[in-house]
Amino acid sequence: MKIESVASQQDRIGRYAVKFDDGSAMRLYRQTIEDFALYSGKELEQEEFLRLCDAAGKMSAKMRAVRIVSASSVSKADLESRLVQKGESKPDAHQAVTWLEELDLLDDQKTAQQIVQRCISKGYGLARAKQALYEKRVPKEYWQEALEDYPDQSEKILAFIQSRLGESWDQKDLHRTIDGLIRRGYSYREIRPVLQTYYDNADFQEDYDG
Repeated sequence: MKIESVASQQDRIGRYAVKFDDGSAMRLYRQTIEDFALYSGKELEQEEFLRLCDAAGKMSAKMRAVRIVSASSVSKADLESRLVQKGESKPDAHQAVTWLEELDLLDDQKTAQQIVQRCISKGYGLARAKQALYEKRVPKEYWQEALEDYPDQSEKILAFIQSRLGESWDQKDLHRTIDGLIRRGYSYREIRPVLQTYYDNADFQEDYDG
């Protein structure tokens, strides 16, 4: 197989278009192009072409993994799953995750702490933090340490209530506000004391069922 052309400019994620004389094309990162010394007019034997395809897949998974990790906190399992969903092969995705872990750029324990801290800063309740850990596929062995110092969120609950209930409100407004807090990860057991302290005229239920 002969290389017809190698693009002189990279695309938005740093890849160069390499076109072959059979009409096929590949998008390769500079390192892969340099590793295989690719240039317009070069002839590739079948074995070398297969090695190029393998290297291209591995590099694609690594670079995609770096972009994902740079954008958000992810666990190893979450990252591998997302890479496969994006079209990377399972072996390449697994290798990319291992590569980042070896570079100390991927650590489930640190990820758990980052996720919990983000939930705290957003004013979410403990249940929402647990949900976030679950959704990010963080192993449960790291949950307890990350959650053990979860602060009292009474002030965050009050701020949310005050932002929703003005001077004039009714029970429907109150119920909508409680529903909003529950969606943010608070239990009615946490919400009710705050309401009782600041809203004496509210009609409370013993067991709020939404």
